[in-house]
Amino acid sequence: MKIDRRVRRAGVMRAQIYAALRDAIVSAELEPGRQLSEQELAESLGVSRTPVREALVRLRDDRLVEIVPQLGTFVSRVSLAAVADAQFVREALECAAVRLAAERSDRADVRALKGILARQEEVRDAGDFDRWYVLDDELHSALCELSGHGVAWSLAQRANGHLNRVRRMSLPQPRYLHEMVAEHKLIVAAVERGDADAAEESMRHHLRMVLAALDDLRGEHPDYFEDAG
Repeated sequence: MKIDRRVRRAGVMRAQIYAALRDAIVSAELEPGRQLSEQELAESLGVSRTPVREALVRLRDDRLVEIVPQLGTFVSRVSLAAVADAQFVREALECAAVRLAAERSDRADVRALKGILARQEEVRDAGDFDRWYVLDDELHSALCELSGHGVAWSLAQRANGHLNRVRRMSLPQPRYLHEMVAEHKLIVAAVERGDADAAEESMRHHLRMVLAALDDLRGEHPDYFEDAG
């Protein structure tokens, strides 16, 4: 977990602490079921306990931690119900957004999307999972921005905590990154053609395929899931 020590404004620091803890949970650096110590987290981040406590409250609202009276604070296990909720929200917002992106995008927009695809291929070949995850979000965020409703991405992200954990765990699966890049290319090609129907169809298929590894993940990490078995 990292925080830029050069930034000391209270509001920015709180946001960074929340983002660092959220990313540590999503990436399983703080693994599901783990008990969290405010003091240990504060020491690892180089901050006081107060902003850590505030971040944990926000993460409880995101359903990523559980605060149990008399027992402590724990990283939530991955909830299949929460994954399904996030998938529903993401599909509704991003499929609507990509239709508009196909109708509105110009050549410069498409060049920018293809630039992201090229970087995705580079990190795929390097096996850089952390960088891939960032570039995956970058492409989907860019498509939402091109729709003229960039808020769709931020709204989806608020609900995506448990789904993002599944996405991160899926990255090392054989051929997973190759399949994701191929699907991204189909989406961008449809946007380039201005084919809103194909763009929506490709996006819907892609978002559903994100969960293709879910059963394997539950088998490999049964203790990570609250409703596995």
